[in-house]
Amino acid sequence: MFNKIVIRYADGKIRKGTKEDFFPYKDILHFADKDNGSCHDIDIKDLKAVFFVKTFEGNPNYHEKYDIEKTGSGRKIMVHFKDTEKMVGYFHRYSPTKTGFILIPADPDCNNEKVFVIIAATTKIYFI
Repeated sequence: MFNKIVIRYADGKIRKGTKEDFFPYKDILHFADKDNGSCHDIDIKDLKAVFFVKTFEGNPNYHEKYDIEKTGSGRKIMVHFKDTEKMVGYFHRYSPTKTGFILIPADPDCNNEKVFVIIAATTKIYFI
């Protein structure tokens, strides 16, 4: 099964494509461009995050809800990115010595199914 992903680089660049399998602790991400199917190897350290999305279009007018409590979803955290974006969600495993971690968004109605957050692209991560 292929996942729809949106790759956000630390410098703001965005790419959309698909990924068959994802290994969060590899240094290189292999992905296929959504427009032409060309395959690319991307260095994880250049990224802000990898967003696993429901649709590539999303809804730019949608405002995420952060006060939703999901039972069985891990610990709730807030992530502050260097580009000033903030995300609230749940995680199971976090280690500051790893490249990143998987965040499950707090809002089940948002376009993101999960996000691989690159720790180097953040300024603050804390429990809420």
